[in-house]
Amino acid sequence: MPDHSPVPGEVLDRISIARQPIVNAERSVLAYELFNRSAVASGHSQASDVALALHAVAQSAAPFATSNHDIFIHSVHKGLAGPQWDFLTPAKTVIEIAPAPQHAADFIASQVPALVALKSRGFRLAFKHSVVAPVYKPWQALADFVKLNASSTDVQQYKPLVAAARQRTPASLIAEKVEDSPQFEAMRALGVEEFQGYWFSIPETVQSKVLSPSQASAIQLFKLVQAEASLDEVETVLKKDAALGVSLLRIINSASSGMRQKVTSIRQAIMLLGYGRLVRWAAMLLTNTHAHTNIQGTAAVVRGRMMELLAQYSMDAEEAGAAFLVGLLSQIDTLLGQPMEDLVQQLALDDAVSHALLTGDGKFGALLALVCACESDDEAAFSVAFSRLPYSLRHINMAHMEALVWADSLSE
Repeated sequence: MPDHSPVPGEVLDRISIARQPIVNAERSVLAYELFNRSAVASGHSQASDVALALHAVAQSAAPFATSNHDIFIHSVHKGLAGPQWDFLTPAKTVIEIAPAPQHAADFIASQVPALVALKSRGFRLAFKHSVVAPVYKPWQALADFVKLNASSTDVQQYKPLVAAARQRTPASLIAEKVEDSPQFEAMRALGVEEFQGYWFSIPETVQSKVLSPSQASAIQLFKLVQAEASLDEVETVLKKDAALGVSLLRIINSASSGMRQKVTSIRQAIMLLGYGRLVRWAAMLLTNTHAHTNIQGTAAVVRGRMMELLAQYSMDAEEAGAAFLVGLLSQIDTLLGQPMEDLVQQLALDDAVSHALLTGDGKFGALLALVCACESDDEAAFSVAFSRLPYSLRHINMAHMEALVWADSLSE
């Protein structure tokens, strides 16, 4: 197999996500709050919140899973009507809302429709303790949680706030930033039943590589699905950008999407998601793109297309689509920096596709070995692979050249 180590000067996106448990008085975990701890996320923005949501969906079936607990996830006010909520499970998601700028009454009133819309979809809302102030009356009945900052020097000052929260909202109370036993005991004495802070657990952080699509492909996808273009056109754009194809598969098979199904091809994944959700997902991706296509991603696309073209000589259309998927995903462990076994489990791929990726065996495994041998100029490996398959040298050379041209034609 050829060397797929990163090209010097080429840096894949990384996103650092921390999760911190929210517990009851017995320290049983009730939920996790997710934080975007990436270096670029020095403050909350709509883009960073969308990136956090995308990551939460993609990782929901991974070792850093949150699928068995509720998640608390922050949203800036502009993001309350964003597309990211279509990909999170409402019944398992609590949206944290920041106080209004300068606690302005007009601004508070302007956010009510978006908050009501989220509530009507089944999301729950969490607010800081300032929500008990009279100016926040339009938000108070919408509160499912109110957070109290326990790091104050005098926790007893929260006694009137607790009383106000119980009188003015239907919310459960959470003491956050609990750093020692006296703070915990004081908050519990006030009747608070849920807690969060370093005294229970420091945030657990995972840093993952994130494949970001090129700007050109993300924009083209968005335009096509908005215009309800043909399935063939949409499939082509998704197949020509490895980041788009991989991201689609992770969305389809995430625990939070509720659609975990065995997938045999990019076309099938598009049909499972549907154009309605596809256009909202494309809108999310527009906030997280590269100016240029990743070199390793392009190599994966070429490999997938070459496998697909060769498969068309000896297999049916469905199997050819699966062959493309094997080629596209054959470098995903290098691209994302995770073991292939973990990634295959997350994606819940068709058994034949998974088998080829994990063992290199089967009809797709033999085809993958041939394509890899072509890439590496390994004559011995090529000879072995060539002898196992019914292709002529002309078939192989034509497929390789056509795959290179096809992958380079995104802008056409």
